[in-house]
Amino acid sequence: MRKLAGYAGLVVGVVGVVMSLYHVHARLTTAAPDSLALRIITLAFSLTLAFLLFPRKAGASPERIPWSDLGLAALSLGCMGYLFANYQYVTTRMPTAEPLSRADMVVGAVGTLLVLEATRRTIGLALPVVALCFIGYGLLGPWLPGGLGHRGLSLEILLDQTYFTTEGIFGIPLGVAGTYVILFIIFGAFLERSGAGQFFMNFANAIAGGSRGGPGKVAVVSSSLFGTISGSAVANVMVDGWLTIPMMKRTGFKPEAAAAIEAVASTGGQIMPPIMGAAAFVMAEFLGASYGQVMIAALIPALFYYGALFAAIHFNAIRSGLRGIPREELPILGHIIMRQGHLFVPLVIIFILLLQGYTATYAAIMSTAAVLVLSWVRPESRVTPRKAIEALRDGAFQTVPVAMATAAAGIVIGVILQTGLAIRFTSFLVSVAGGSLLLALVITMIAGVILGMGMPTTPAYIMQAALLIPALIKLGVAPMAAHMFAFYFSCLSAVTPPVALAVYAAASISKSGLWGSGWQAVKFASAGFIVPFFFVYSPALLFSGSWEEILLAVVTGGVGVVALAAGLEGYFIREARSWERVLFIGAAFMLIKPGLYTDLAGLGLLLFALGLQRLRPRSAAALAAGSPP
Repeated sequence: MRKLAGYAGLVVGVVGVVMSLYHVHARLTTAAPDSLALRIITLAFSLTLAFLLFPRKAGASPERIPWSDLGLAALSLGCMGYLFANYQYVTTRMPTAEPLSRADMVVGAVGTLLVLEATRRTIGLALPVVALCFIGYGLLGPWLPGGLGHRGLSLEILLDQTYFTTEGIFGIPLGVAGTYVILFIIFGAFLERSGAGQFFMNFANAIAGGSRGGPGKVAVVSSSLFGTISGSAVANVMVDGWLTIPMMKRTGFKPEAAAAIEAVASTGGQIMPPIMGAAAFVMAEFLGASYGQVMIAALIPALFYYGALFAAIHFNAIRSGLRGIPREELPILGHIIMRQGHLFVPLVIIFILLLQGYTATYAAIMSTAAVLVLSWVRPESRVTPRKAIEALRDGAFQTVPVAMATAAAGIVIGVILQTGLAIRFTSFLVSVAGGSLLLALVITMIAGVILGMGMPTTPAYIMQAALLIPALIKLGVAPMAAHMFAFYFSCLSAVTPPVALAVYAAASISKSGLWGSGWQAVKFASAGFIVPFFFVYSPALLFSGSWEEILLAVVTGGVGVVALAAGLEGYFIREARSWERVLFIGAAFMLIKPGLYTDLAGLGLLLFALGLQRLRPRSAAALAAGSPP
């Protein structure tokens, strides 16, 4: 992103502030624009800022805006303005039935190309290439072999669907970005300006820093909280990792382990309520559910994810003889709560409002107002008018990549709908799986990880929602579980080699090997790879069922993820032998899967393995490391 100063910085900053204020106003006023108008306005702001802020290539005069980019920003406004100038025509015509004029064709083609270029600048080349491949698929249908072939789309129909309907660029994903996501990003920007990031770090240090492997546990706590602000695994690593990774290395963690812990902890920010990644808001729209329902469904798997990571760090630290941060270097929890505890209140407010059924937009706006008011409790946390303006500017700037990703994903969705690819792909996946739900889940998992390697979580999830999730639902999976399954693996691609962006970011700070850090991250994130399979078969893990079923699933699953961490790390009450590790992992699988018989069998295996460890004398190495008797 360009670092603009002077007049250019002022003008671009004003555009950002106006964008944020408009979207807040649009949710507060009774005369709010209709959904299409809001999407056009969101894209107009986002395209303009994309060309003003993001250079054509990295390092190309990032401190100034070339005339060519000013021209592209003006052209973007012209393409969006054309839709408003002909708004009645656009909203009342019969799409694909009434022919487009020559001007329509030109504007549609230019607007689509601008979206692809702006997406390339903001999030990279992968998604625009995928979108171009789908455009090619739509145009070349009659010449494609076998089941891929279709009657083909004319250029006119393609542009009509893509640019002049709400089933292309201006579809549901872009609407979510302009309705919900920007408000939560603004909330995060205000929270950050209040000093919440430092508070989260101090809080995490106070409660976990002094224990064995304390810096690693600090990374878990602080990154899960900081995910509320950033919403991005890589952004979380780059902010949090500069503090946590050196601390971990200083207390004895290997560089690969330090990088992996921070990457896995930061990736979990997208799946941890109350504020998850942008894809969670898109999921709510696709499901026709409230965001609060999605948040509740995500809670137990997220707790298992972080619980397994926390336990793995603990066992790793004991096995390696690591200590925590010296007590004299730690903040005092009581002092932290007294001085900065008020910064927790906005998070509590947003959580309560969502649980009570208020809309996500209302919860975001009220919580942002709470940040503004509560920040004045202490001088050091005050969000002054200057800081508020900066937060509004930063909120808009951070929304641009999300908006461009959703707009480009809309191109793909439009082609899928027009060609009937979703129906054929569903039939193909069901046929390949041979009616086996497990095989279909494995295929979906692999697809989610591969898609997420090249693009952000949101477009990766959207493509699965169009192509893969219908097949899972056809095989009998509950819609919430099917969408959550795809969402999880889109997120976990950030820590899955060979392209693990969060690991790459953490390894650059830790100065560790990419492959070593990547495979260590897969081990630390093991619960994230396993739990989604179980919540597909057992809805209690998504808060579906009686309270007794849910409570039992939480308790036994919680024990199960600890056993899983013990098996993978090779330590529980002492170093585990190979066959003891097998027992722990077997017990974990049985305990995580809800069910009386599997729970009893898993508990029996776990107790048997613990009994064997207790009866076996400690080794000299364990005595030297100071492990407990």
